[in-house]
Amino acid sequence: MENHAVKRVAQCSCGNLKVTATGDPDAVVACHCVACQRRTGSVLGVSGYWPQSRIHISGQSKNWMRISDSGNEFTTHFCTNCGTSLYWIVGNKPGAIGVGVGGFGDPSFPSPVRSVWEQTMHQWVSIGVARDHFLRGRTSINVS
Repeated sequence: MENHAVKRVAQCSCGNLKVTATGDPDAVVACHCVACQRRTGSVLGVSGYWPQSRIHISGQSKNWMRISDSGNEFTTHFCTNCGTSLYWIVGNKPGAIGVGVGGFGDPSFPSPVRSVWEQTMHQWVSIGVARDHFLRGRTSINVS
């Protein structure tokens, strides 16, 4: 059963930009596409997705839009002070906001249910907890 009472707060490195999410995320997704690797400076990006109605954003952000590998708009919002990319809006998820799981700093955060773009996943990475695995985006062949 989904817990709508819990509130989680993600923030950038300097604390200027914050996202308060109410309830559990609808999905947690691990993405291994090269664009997410470059966006995070890590080997993957992990996002929690909530309906916009359960998100509150405070602080100033600047945004940058790119076309994702799946052909959808991907608009990343950055802190204007420290540059942390904290949340994003994805064209194929209307009404949803993705938030970087690392911004919550919570090791008990729910694990990914989906792992996408595994064709560019680093060979030493394994997302065994994910229910679904896709070579490309979630509309590609499920390899789980």
